Amino acid sequence: MRMPAPDQAILDRRREIAAALRRIVPGESVIDAEESLRAYDCDGLTAYRQMPLVVVLPETVEQVSKILRWCSSAGVKVVPRGAGTSLSGGALPLADGVLLGLGKFNAIREIDPDNRVAVVQPGVTNTAISEAASIHGLYYAPDPSSQIACTIGGNVAENAGGVHCLKYGMTAHNVLGVEMVLMSGEVIRIGGKGLHRPGYDLLGIVIGSEGLLGVVTEITVRLLPVPDVARAILVGFGDVAAAGQCVADVIARGIIPAGMELMDKAAIQATEGFLKIGYPLDAEALLIVEVDGPEAECDHLICEIAAIATACGATTLQPSTSEADRERFWAGRKAAFAAMGRISPDYYCVDGTIPRRCLPEMLRDMTVMGRRHGLRIANVFHAGDGNLHPIIMYDANQPGQFDAAEALGAEILTRCVELGGVLTGEHGVGVEKRDLMPAMFSALDLDQQQLVKCVLDPDLLLNPGKMFPTLRRCAELGREHVHHGEQRFPDLPRF
Repeated sequence: MRMPAPDQAILDRRREIAAALRRIVPGESVIDAEESLRAYDCDGLTAYRQMPLVVVLPETVEQVSKILRWCSSAGVKVVPRGAGTSLSGGALPLADGVLLGLGKFNAIREIDPDNRVAVVQPGVTNTAISEAASIHGLYYAPDPSSQIACTIGGNVAENAGGVHCLKYGMTAHNVLGVEMVLMSGEVIRIGGKGLHRPGYDLLGIVIGSEGLLGVVTEITVRLLPVPDVARAILVGFGDVAAAGQCVADVIARGIIPAGMELMDKAAIQATEGFLKIGYPLDAEALLIVEVDGPEAECDHLICEIAAIATACGATTLQPSTSEADRERFWAGRKAAFAAMGRISPDYYCVDGTIPRRCLPEMLRDMTVMGRRHGLRIANVFHAGDGNLHPIIMYDANQPGQFDAAEALGAEILTRCVELGGVLTGEHGVGVEKRDLMPAMFSALDLDQQQLVKCVLDPDLLLNPGKMFPTLRRCAELGREHVHHGEQRFPDLPRF
């Protein structure tokens, strides 16, 4: 019997899976038409694209459970997706897998001012949580630059941060509990409204797991009181390294600002041309520092920061004189990535973290790296916690330029690790940094991490191809890592 052509085989498989999913999620919530599938072929890392086999958009936990249970029994891979703002390819589809979109999980279940928590679905945008809590004088602290579009489910998957994470922490520090559906279809709850959880920190394993362990369907987040006052100050420098030194000196003085962001000249000029914020165009680097709390404390800290900046050689000091001023300062920082379109047809945003003391050295190193690869770099990053976001500018229409941008990005991330930092601060590993993981982890480290996945997803069907450069079979991992233990502790349970 003649086998169908590969294209026909794919079409037949697509129809088969779509038909099964329509028995679970009726109507237009199953997408299998090629022109409609193209809307899902990438996330925020648009250089990598792949058409999914089928897209399914459930709206209830029961539907998610049934979808995962069916896919598990049929051996079908599943890629969870939120708003698709991931910058690491974390939601990149698979040609032979189902893309499970959570956009319809967009309800705020509860705002509980007494316990200062909110219970929300994963499709709720980051900003929407603070807007809903504002009537109680509360807000949700983590604030990624994409907060008007990114969803809380994606924040949980990547452990997102934001400009205020220096003082208030990442997603991991502000999430108290999740409801999650395993690949088997089982629905589990980890944590809740309580501040303390006995036993293993399973929530810490889920946050930042990039959709490899389960599909999160509900999240309980911590809410904080809106500060009495917030003040910001713009500080210009004639040298990027001096700005980096100022960051280190402020923290060394014992001052923990609510936010501390650095932009270099390329980012300053692109942003100022875009929004006309009033940034100093003659500065080589610009710090935006914010403090919050009681008014007297904020006034004192702004004076302290201004004095430290002056000692570091600041060329301009511009404190905010109103709330409108403060918001204007931050509007430019949060629009910096979009502003890059004014000076470059394409850009590649890198995400790595280094110790604060290494900022001046790293900035000098990146300048040398950029020249070596023949590409410009604009720097916009969370200076207070050392989370770098160098923006590599290139032209995708010029042969070889994207390859050069990737190589430069890999060199920057490798240097971060060499300086005692890590490969990612908040964007996750995804496919972008997957092959760089051995620069930070040994083979044994990576295998141990995969054993955690084996417990919750033994058939390796959830978001395969992400995070781990080599995905090992669970049986193989189990044999490898219990061999010596079986000799010493023969009565222990085995994988």
